[in-house]
This record gives sequence, C-alpha cells and structure tokens, in this order.
Amino acid sequence: MTAQPTSNANVPFGQRLRDWWNSRSRFEQWACIIPVVVFVYLLPYLNFFPLSTEPWTDYELALFNAARLGLIALGLNVVLGQAGLLDLGYVGFFAIGAYVAAIMTSPDSFLDNPDYSWFVVVPVAMVITMISGIVIGTPTLRLRGDYLAIVTLGFGEMVRLLADNIDPLRGNRGFQEVGRPPGTYADGSPIFTQTDGKPWYWLTITCIIVVLVLVGNLERSRVGRAWVAIREDEDAAELMGVPTFRFKVWAFVIGAAVGGLSGVLYAGQIGFVNNQRFDVVTSILFVAAVVLGGSGNKLGVLLGALVISYVPDRLQLAPEYRFLFFGLALMVLMVFRPQGLLGARQRLLARGRQAYVRLVGRPEQVGTESALTDSGSGVGS
Repeated sequence: MTAQPTSNANVPFGQRLRDWWNSRSRFEQWACIIPVVVFVYLLPYLNFFPLSTEPWTDYELALFNAARLGLIALGLNVVLGQAGLLDLGYVGFFAIGAYVAAIMTSPDSFLDNPDYSWFVVVPVAMVITMISGIVIGTPTLRLRGDYLAIVTLGFGEMVRLLADNIDPLRGNRGFQEVGRPPGTYADGSPIFTQTDGKPWYWLTITCIIVVLVLVGNLERSRVGRAWVAIREDEDAAELMGVPTFRFKVWAFVIGAAVGGLSGVLYAGQIGFVNNQRFDVVTSILFVAAVVLGGSGNKLGVLLGALVISYVPDRLQLAPEYRFLFFGLALMVLMVFRPQGLLGARQRLLARGRQAYVRLVGRPEQVGTESALTDSGSGVGS
C-alpha cells in the first residue's frame, strides 16, 4: 500500500533535508561531500575573523585539538551511541595508546632501544588497546546500565593509578620527546613539530575520514543491526537470537582501537606523557561530546566535539570558566533538545534507500515516511 503524500509545509526542515539527502545516489552524495572535505582541509589557512582563536589560543593547534576530540568521540560513539553501552572510563584506552607510543619512542623508556618507527607504533598501540578492550570487556559487559558505568569508570581510574604507582611508567615525571611521524621539508626541518598544528590537523582529519568510512560500513552490516537491537532492547535482541555479548565485546574492541589511535596522536603532538593527562574529568568531556552532539549520530558527535573543544577556544574562555560553559550548554540542551544537536533516528541500516524507494517512492515526496531511510546517522552519515 502506497503512503499518502504529505505537504512539505508540515514537514520540519531537518526532515526534508534528510529525505533529500537520502534520495540522492552515492555518486551525487560524494559530489556534495568532496567540496566539504576540501574546505575542512583548507581550514588552517582561514586564520581570520570569525574563525581565528588568536591571540588567546594558537588557531592551528585549536583545530587539531578539536579534530582529535572528534576522533575520540567517533570511537566512543561506537560504544555509547551504537551499542548503547555507558562507558565512563574511555579515557583509559586513550591513555593506553599514549603510553604505548611513549614507551616505544621516548628516550626515558625502560626499553633498550625505544626508537621504533611511528608507523610501527600506531598498529601496535591499536592492537594493545583492543586487547585491553577484550580484557576489560569480557568480565564486565555482562553488566548493564549504571553498574557498567561504575565498572568502566573504575577502569579509567585504574589505568591512571597504575601509571602513578608503577615505576617504569614514571608517574608525574612522565616521558619526554615522544616520537612523531617522520618526514622533513625541503630545507631539512621536520614536518611534525610541537608548535605547528597544520600537519597534525591534516593527519587527524584523514584518520577521521577513514574511521567514518569503516564505521559507516559496519553500521550497514549485520554488526550494525545487532548494535542497534542491543541498544534499543537487549533482552528482546537476545530472544531473537542475537549473540548480544559477542557484539558488545566487538563494540568495546573497535572503540578501544580508535581511542588508542587518538592517544598516539595526542602523545606525538604534545611530546610528553604523564599520568596527569588522563583523569575522570577528561573522560566525562569525551562523554559530553557524544551526548551534546547526538548519541548514535556520527556527524552529530563531530559537531559535539567542535562545541566542546573549539568553541571555548574561539570565545577565549579561561580554563576555570570552560566547565561552566559545558555545564550550561548541557543544561540548555537537555531542556530544549534532549536527543542532542543531531540526534539519531530509528531507521533501517542496510539497503534502506532501495527499500524506501520501492515502498513509497522518492523520499522527498513523502516526508513522514522516513523511518526506512538509509544509513548512518542523519545527513552525511
């Protein structure tokens, strides 16, 4: 039975925009995405009002920090937004990635020859964080809700306390001269330095694009459908034959890998790692970026990371006022838009566009029947 057309005047603008986007072919979508990606890569050269954060904060480093938080939010979104697992200790994976990079490259390391290539450090850090995700997830993911949140919060604190009390991890002394990606300019000066944020920003944006593509493909696969089922009703999913525990571990492992990658980028750029950088407050900021942007929406969590990281730098807020800003922003959001800036919607994740068009025609002509739209998480997913 064909649905009755609905007047566009009665359909919210955001809904019409999503319907228009989901009615486009893949070629048309990429034709729209590529100019946006080019603009994002060119942002470091647009250091003027109203984008500039100077003189309070270096503009290029502010962009890198926002991009790094966006990458972290994408990893946490797999755990929190896709699978519905409340992880308050995600900073632990971030810390493990940073410490692996420090141990493998810093002259302060306890290793005999800590001079591994950065391209070796990245996969090793990701594998170790994935193993840690399995180790922490296997005994704890049988818990739910507040109990899981408390256990994961303890995991994040445990990583920090181990770094403080195990002497080879050097506590407050930390590791200096952490390795960076190789490469030099024509004059022999290194490309990646602590003060130049452009190369780090471009590298992080590239990582974000790769993660977006991989996670988007997962969302439209059997794994993504299982995550949505677990998030909406784990008991019902289990009764329908979904191996919920296995897929929850999968989400934990994938999120851990992205967190480890973010830790390596952070350690390389700042060049110094100690236990003071990975506290509970940092973990809560990661969660805030996901909740603020829209849990379950990839584009939304990137927007949330932009609000959490870049906006305070742009407004030149002093550190003691930043948490006041975050608190007020979350309070206002919870009152007027509890689903987040770009909240996720119920949708068919696999072959949704084809099913939609066959059932009701072109999406832009039937605004209210968008529950079967494709893919990811709203526009651009």
